[in-house]
Order: sequence, then C-alpha cells, then structure tokens
Amino acid sequence: MKKALYTLSVLAALQAVAQDNPAPKATEPGHGDNNKFSQMYDLLATPNMFRTASGAPGPAYYQQQADYKMDIELDDKNTKLYGTETITYHNNAPESLDYLWVQLDQNQHAANSPGNLIDSEKMNSAYKADGFARTYMEQEFDGGFKLEYVKDAKGNPMKYTVNQTMMRIDLPKPLKHGEKISFSIKWWYNINNYQIIGGRSGYEHFDKDGNNLYVVAQFYPRMAVYNDVEGWQNMQFWGSGEFALPFGNFEVNITVPADHIMDGTGELQNRKEVLTAEQNKRYELATKTYDKPVVIVTQAEAEASQKAFSDKKKTWKFKANNVRDFGFSTSRKFIYDAMAVKLSEKSVMAISLYPPEANPYWGETSTKVVAHTLKTYSKYTFDYPYPKAISVSAADQGMEYPMICWNYGRPDEKGYMSDQLKFGMMSVVIHEVGHNFFPMIVNSDERQWTWMDEGLNTFLQYLTEQEFMPNYPSRRGPAAKIVPYMAGEQKFLEPIMTNSEAIHQFGSNAYAKPATGLNMLRETVMGHELFDHAFKTYANRWKFKHPTPEDFFRTMEDASAVDLDWFWRGWFYTTDYVDMGIADVKQYYVTDTQPKDLKDATVKKGRFGQETGPFVYMVANGPDANKTAPKPLDTKEVKLLNDYIQEKFTAEERTKLKQPKYFYEVTFNKPGGMFMPIIAELTFDDGTTQTTTFPAQIWRKNNQTAVRVFATDKPVKKITLDPKLQTADVDVTNNVWPQEAAKSKFDKFENK
Repeated sequence: MKKALYTLSVLAALQAVAQDNPAPKATEPGHGDNNKFSQMYDLLATPNMFRTASGAPGPAYYQQQADYKMDIELDDKNTKLYGTETITYHNNAPESLDYLWVQLDQNQHAANSPGNLIDSEKMNSAYKADGFARTYMEQEFDGGFKLEYVKDAKGNPMKYTVNQTMMRIDLPKPLKHGEKISFSIKWWYNINNYQIIGGRSGYEHFDKDGNNLYVVAQFYPRMAVYNDVEGWQNMQFWGSGEFALPFGNFEVNITVPADHIMDGTGELQNRKEVLTAEQNKRYELATKTYDKPVVIVTQAEAEASQKAFSDKKKTWKFKANNVRDFGFSTSRKFIYDAMAVKLSEKSVMAISLYPPEANPYWGETSTKVVAHTLKTYSKYTFDYPYPKAISVSAADQGMEYPMICWNYGRPDEKGYMSDQLKFGMMSVVIHEVGHNFFPMIVNSDERQWTWMDEGLNTFLQYLTEQEFMPNYPSRRGPAAKIVPYMAGEQKFLEPIMTNSEAIHQFGSNAYAKPATGLNMLRETVMGHELFDHAFKTYANRWKFKHPTPEDFFRTMEDASAVDLDWFWRGWFYTTDYVDMGIADVKQYYVTDTQPKDLKDATVKKGRFGQETGPFVYMVANGPDANKTAPKPLDTKEVKLLNDYIQEKFTAEERTKLKQPKYFYEVTFNKPGGMFMPIIAELTFDDGTTQTTTFPAQIWRKNNQTAVRVFATDKPVKKITLDPKLQTADVDVTNNVWPQEAAKSKFDKFENK
C-alpha cells in the first residue's frame, strides 16, 4: 500500500518539474526572517529563575502577602462609609523595599480627579433636563477617600504622599527580605449612587420605598502588587484597567442598620447573632440541599424589613483566608436563598441576594446558575476552593470580587422579562461568578492585561452556557461572531496585547477576540483533549499566583506539544485577520501517453536526485479546467499503471487498494494576514461530502498560497472552504468553487 501511495505522489509531482523556479537574480536584495511561523523569541520575556521557559513558576518564584483587619461602618442615612484598618505586609521579595504603594481606587470619584479630564467630549445637540443640570450646573460629586491618619504599629504618624489613586508610604528603614511591617489607616468617603455617578460599586436607590441597595468594593486602601515582572504595579486607575492585588488574610467587621441582610467575602463568624433562629434553621437545611435553592430570608420578611428603617445597628463579622480582595453587599430589601454544590472532593454554597423587584426570575434562576457555573468551571480548571459564591441583583451592574459579584437583569414593573434579558442575566451571572477563577484565584494583572481575566473567563463562560442548556444563544465564543469586529476599520483596532486604557472597542478586543481565539484553538487547531489538558495545567500551575501572558502562552505549548507561536503572534500581537480562499482548481486525467509539451520525462525523487520513467502522466482536462468535467480513470485504459498494479500487488492486496478515478489540484490563497488550518469540504455528484483539515503549518513555506491534490472515486461537484465557519474568515465570497454569485461578505454570519 505504501508503494502505491508513493508512486501516486511521484506522478502528481510531475507537472511541477516542467515549471522549475528560475535561479534568483544576483541583483535581488537579501532579506531577514519574515516568516510568520518564526518562533517568538523576539516578543516573549526571557525565562529566568522566577518564571521558566515551560511556563511554570520557577524555583525562585515569590509573591508578597498583605493581611487586613478592618472595622467598617456604613451610614445608610447619609450614604457614607467609615473605616479603620491594620495592614500587615510581608516582604518575600529577595530585595529590600524603601517604600510601599497603596491603591486608593475610590479617588477616581474625587471631585478633582484627573480621570474626569482624560476623554474627549463634544457638545450634544439636545439634553434631558436632569442630564444638563448634572453636567453643567451641579457641583461635582466628591467621592474620594478622606484620609484621617496613617500610623505605624506604635501609633506614630507615617510619611505618605498621595498621587491620584496611589499612595506611597515612605518607610523609616528598608523592609528587608523575610520581614513584615504593620501600619494603620483611618478614612471615610461619600458612597456614590452608581446609576448617576457611575462606578463599579456604590448604591442603588429605590424611590418608591426610600431604600438603598449597596454593592460595596474598592472601599478600603489596598496594597498594590510588587513582583519580579515590573516591581510595583502602581499604574493609576483610570477606569478601564481593573485591579492588581496580592493575596492575604482578612478579618472584617461591618456595622450596618439592624434590619439589613448582608453577605460578603469570607465565612460569616456570627450567623446566629445576625439571623433569626428560623433563618438559621433554613440555612442549615440549605447546606444539605443539592437539588434546588432553600429560601433563608423570604420575600415576606424582606418586604416587612424594607418598611422598618431601624435606628439600631448590628455588626457582621467575616474571615477570609488567601483572597486578593474583599467585597460585600447589604440592604434591608434582600431576599436570601442558597443551596449546596457537590464538587469532586467537597461541597460549597451557591447563594443569591436580591430585592423583591427581581422576582420571580432571580428566585427561579440565579442560584441554580451559580451552582452550574461552579461545577463547570471546576471541571475545566480545579475544584472551587472557597466556601461559597454569591450572586447579588444590582441594576446596571456586572462586577466581581472574591466569593461575591453583582449582576444586572430584572423584570419590569408588570413582571415581564424578555428572553434577551433573561439570557443576558444568566450570562452575566455565569461570567461574574466565573471571575472567581480568573483573576481572583489565577491572579493575573488586570491593570495591564485585561484579556488575561476577561478573555479566558469569557471562553469558559461560553463552555458553561453551552452545557447549561442546548442551543444557548451565546453572544461570544463561536468564530463567526468575531468576524464583523475583525473586518472593521484598522484604525479602530488594536492587538489583544494592548493596555486596557488604549483600546477602542473594549468588549470585542479584551473579551470576545481572546475568547474566540481559545475556542478556535480548542475546536479547530488542537482538539478538545490536548487543549483541555493544557488549559487545566495552566490553571493549576498558577492558581493563587501571579501569571503573565508569557506564562500562559508557554504552558499551552508545553503541556500539549503543539507549536502555537504562529497563533499567538498573529491573533494576540497583531490585528491580522483571517481571509482564505480557493484561487484555482485544475482537473486532471491519467494517460500513458507523454504530452507533447513535456520535454523531459524525469521527475524529482525526494532528497537524492531524479527518477526516470516509464511514467503515468497527469494531464489537465481541457483548456478551461473549471468548466470541463474530468475524465474518469480506468486502469484498463492506462497500460503502464495496470501493469504496475498487476506486477507489484497480489489479487488480495489489489482488493484493498483505493480506486481514485478523478484528480483535482486545488490552489488555496490567503488574502488575510492571519493563518488558520484549511478546512476543505468536497461535495460529490451524489450529494455526499468529504472534509479534510490541513494544519496551519501548510502555509509555513509560502505564507500566501498552498496547493493540494485530491484523488477521489466520485466526481466533485463543489469545494467549500471552512463550511462550518470555524476560522473567523472575514470574507466567504471566495470560499466556494465553482464560484458562486457574489454575496455580501457577511451573508453567512447573519442571525448567527
């Protein structure tokens, strides 16, 4: 069998012999390596003892630790938050530190924040009255931190300098390797109404009953990351680039009105003090209930509380170990439900907090979606390590913190919720709960590389949606959905490897494009088994650590033995798009008669010279091969081939030989700059199909064209490139032979 295949390959190569490339002219200039399959040594950071060439943490890898003890009080009547904290900072770096950097992200809402001045603005032709007043007449809201003191462990004032959203604390002596330092900060600030002022946290006000629903984060001065990659990550918070934070242990006491219901990061230490005896019984039942949520604070209880406006206070006490941040949500309007989730080695709690306005859909849906998300993400990464995950209903929000997130999506006043909004709500719950894995545990630098958490999380969100129900209408993930963005004006496109503050189309660049790229790797380039193993390896190598893009790229190759430098280079470091087409199809028949225009009956024989005849000749069928049906091969008509088969193979072996009768030489071209595998579907006269996938490496020696020969036992009626839209090809009008009537390049992407 191998002999027959080799002979056919020799025959098919004959035509190329007559068209040997001429020797290059001496006057042609030389050039460097411009092949896009080149390895990425020019783009990736040099491996070292901190981060290895395999993508794993090195033997000298370290990370800092910041522990917090906080006392917080929320003034509901005046919408203010007061706090004191003691931070204990551990220096595990090999070098000493002369100062510390602390993030003051709430200063983005300071009245004099430069963040209000960095975007261009134009005069509108019309304004709503309240919008005009707020923009041009009202005083600027002042929501920045008001620092009352920064003191050392002995109560002495420490020298500090505030630079917008960053504070430098100057140390009296260098903090050496292995040492720790404790210091205290006291502050307060005006909480922002996020629906008016904007922001990732704040409060929502309900005019009809006068209540507030608080989703509170970035509420305390937080340590910045110091690491081996860039020292202090002290880039200012301008609004888009989220947060880079070290891990640590938290003890947080939060005082709120006595009729509030609350939950937050960590394990509640005094549940019996803050819930009624009946509510505690319901919670205990929830810890043993795996099939549906148990309502712990009922809608009737919430509706009674939202009328009370108690003047008394109560304190909720939380502890959280090995987390990078802390968030909480509190309101007297909250309904509270929960259920247990069984993972491979333990059970955790899925929880939802929502006002009556969110029912019935939140009660029916939210906690079930949380549970499904925890199970699905755990399957693809690692078992969720924290004790709970909370979904909070907050209008116009979608934001995440360790163990807690806030999510939009409520019915209107008549209880109606469109299918689009229902799926939007479920998707945002999946997405924000999923952020517990990326970046709350696999702790990438969001201030620098938004895609490392948003893109990876959006990819897993897609897998989770598809496993939640058949035909889930996912907005992002499939290759075809990224095409309008990839085909857009280049001046509004940036590589994925762009800092978040410089991106024009944030959602498409940082969420959709990286998620689509990973989905294409899984579905089209690597396959599920190799991809899933490599992705899980990355997640487990870097859980509770600080990975970089290089660590991700290297691990995906290291754990799969698939060279992906061409993919990272094109999809992540450029704005190249995929556009492949069928440039030409030649149809051949077989003869033992040497064509008149073939002068030399020799054919190249691999590395070691030439092979002489006799030959079976391959001849193009007619002057217009695209319109003339190929002549079928009959071995009885081609004496030399028939003699060869008779001589070399037994009768039994001949019955096992393939019997190709038709031959097609197909030239594929690549108008786009991005490589992808060639997926070619042949449709035969009888309606059957055959699909062949050629690896992207088919372009490695010629970045623009690739040629393949198809030998078939039935005549080919049609050839289609990328028939299932798996490669994000921006123009499918050149993907079919014979050429179909011209279509809009987006026809095939409509309603996808």
